[in-house]
Amino acid sequence: MRRAVILGVSVVLAAGALAAAPASAYVPGPVDDPLRTAGVALAADAAADAGITFGTCPKDSGLTAPVQCGKVAVPVDYADPGGRRINLLVSRLRATGPASGRQGALVFNPGGPGSPGLWFPAVGLKSAGPVTRKLWTTSAKTYDLIGFDPRGVGHSAPISCVRPETYIHAPSPDPRHPSPATKNRERTKARTTADGCRKRSGAMLDHMTSADMARDLDVIRAALHETRLNYYGVSYGTYLGAVYATLFPRHVRRMVLDSVVNPDPQGVWYGANLNQDVAFEGRWADWRAWAARYDSVYKLGSTAARVQASFDLAMRKLAKKPAGGSVGPGELHSAAENAAYYDQRWVTFAHQLSRYLHGDDKPLVAAEAPDRSGAKAAENGDAVYLAVQCSDAAWPRDWGVWDRDNSRLALRHPFETWPNAWMNLPCATWPAQAGEPVDVGAWAAELPPVLLVQSERDAATPYEGALELHRRLQGSRLVTEVGRGSHGLVSIWNPCLVSRVDRYLTSGDTGDADVRCAGHPVPVPSGTLGAKDANTGRYY
Repeated sequence: MRRAVILGVSVVLAAGALAAAPASAYVPGPVDDPLRTAGVALAADAAADAGITFGTCPKDSGLTAPVQCGKVAVPVDYADPGGRRINLLVSRLRATGPASGRQGALVFNPGGPGSPGLWFPAVGLKSAGPVTRKLWTTSAKTYDLIGFDPRGVGHSAPISCVRPETYIHAPSPDPRHPSPATKNRERTKARTTADGCRKRSGAMLDHMTSADMARDLDVIRAALHETRLNYYGVSYGTYLGAVYATLFPRHVRRMVLDSVVNPDPQGVWYGANLNQDVAFEGRWADWRAWAARYDSVYKLGSTAARVQASFDLAMRKLAKKPAGGSVGPGELHSAAENAAYYDQRWVTFAHQLSRYLHGDDKPLVAAEAPDRSGAKAAENGDAVYLAVQCSDAAWPRDWGVWDRDNSRLALRHPFETWPNAWMNLPCATWPAQAGEPVDVGAWAAELPPVLLVQSERDAATPYEGALELHRRLQGSRLVTEVGRGSHGLVSIWNPCLVSRVDRYLTSGDTGDADVRCAGHPVPVPSGTLGAKDANTGRYY
């Protein structure tokens, strides 16, 4: 399951400038195979020699000065560094503080896999919302803020699986309780998608693993003339960071991993998705309990069970008559998924559902009607998601295994089980050879301390994943937000959590022990308008 992350983390940084050095100043850890290790070294040296010529960003990026963009060339296949190359687009906002206080570049990945990251430096601009600006102001003085579109994404040799103009199908049915006929249709759709990925993406499909992307990250590091990498990864970006730290432990300087993917090779990625399904049921229960507490506002029911009944009623009504002609049960379920990801969306979703059930479908249609102008980007993101997850590790090829596992799980955890299965089912017939998951944490003794940040009830990256990575990365520290479940704590203002990230990025100090932070305040409705967005000042 893939979602883009919301912005913001406070980074109070100080002195400690890091001098540039050749890419060859450090040597990768002996985990990668020798041929690709040599390929990365060659590509990194070439990138260090070439540097990055930063200039105007593409018009369709939405980025303007002082944010700049430039290209970094990487091999498609690191085992053949002299073969085909592609360009990765990198963005930068120069550190605004004095040279004596700068600490190099801070590279960001928002997750996915498949989410574009070019936008990241804009968080350091005065035009950003007040909360976002507050969170990144000091870091923008101390670090160059670096974003990039990973290989296959956006402006970096994008791949595709289906024609974007045919990608969006709306209204869509309830995905939770499939009939045998629905399962057959989804199997056919998945096979068609997998075949389309090969036809439309060609040889790139054979080189879209997390390890490939980690190698790209090291070439970007070299092109930035950084001897060691400062990195902030969210969601899948934590797995990318963990793979990078395993392949290049001596190239890591500071690393914050926020909302941690479980790196256990036994779960990458089939088992991890099944674990997500269990966690999403709990998170959906959190929202229903919250909505029941505000029955006086939303009239959805005074108990979690009654709220569920209201949701199910809306799903049935939309199946008979889609709102606005394009918002059906599938679209309402997607809105519910977003509420399960981020409690910033709780008020929004409750308002939309309530108004719909009380005769006003305008808020729901305005928010959830498909945006066909975004079909190209959405299709590209899903193509990369599949290309990475289907290639990182082997998936069951037997439909009987999928049907058995998901049918059993859906009996108690229906909210996300089958929707998640349909998203991933192309992996059952994936037309590229699957690799072996990286044994994350090998050579962890070579690493400086890494900071892990995690909420206890996160559904997209369940808490057990943070514990597993914490165990694997010797010397790491774990900061836990207790009793909350928003995904991507980069999006949450929690002073306890933020202070630990601040201190780490300032000095590299992870503290003497793990920390458990009280949860941030849950949303509170504000009349019939909903809640006020702290960044924009608008009600939603």
